[in-house]
Amino acid sequence: MLTTLNTSYTDTRAADLAWTLGREPLPALATLDLELSGTRLQLRLLGASHQVLLEEEPGICSETVACIAGSSSPLPLGVAKRVDDWEYEFAARIEVLSPRSFAARAQELLALVSDHPHGLAGVFPGSPHAFTAMLAQHHEGQIHWRTWHAYPQDGQLVATRTRVGVRTPAARTEDDRSRLSPSWV
Repeated sequence: MLTTLNTSYTDTRAADLAWTLGREPLPALATLDLELSGTRLQLRLLGASHQVLLEEEPGICSETVACIAGSSSPLPLGVAKRVDDWEYEFAARIEVLSPRSFAARAQELLALVSDHPHGLAGVFPGSPHAFTAMLAQHHEGQIHWRTWHAYPQDGQLVATRTRVGVRTPAARTEDDRSRLSPSWV
């Protein structure tokens, strides 16, 4: 799904992005509700980038990548965490592209995401290459999503990828009766 976002940039540079986990839902300019193999997922485009809400009994996960007032935490290159019954992995990278390469990559990503049934993309006014795009999928018992945040004025494209899986009880041994192993390691 492709939409035009009725707002100006809130995060005008890749360096302004911050990552948080477990934040309450923020006001969204566009949303896409999905159900992937029994897991409810909401992709949210914010004026300040993106938020993903993932819910499945017995836990919930919320990821926010945005320009957050008062946040001094930069966007990490990678994070691996256990959150309640969830195993969570996040990675980010910043690509710097020439204006021509940037325009081609932006068109490619917007076409990919807007035509995908689990994709949501929002273009900001003022430039057809200023956008935030998100794409989710279910694969081998895990929920995955990718996001792209475009900054055409600097030729920067921030790409993130996230994997989330529910922890399941492992076979218990004599030595370790309470050990749990992640279902997607």
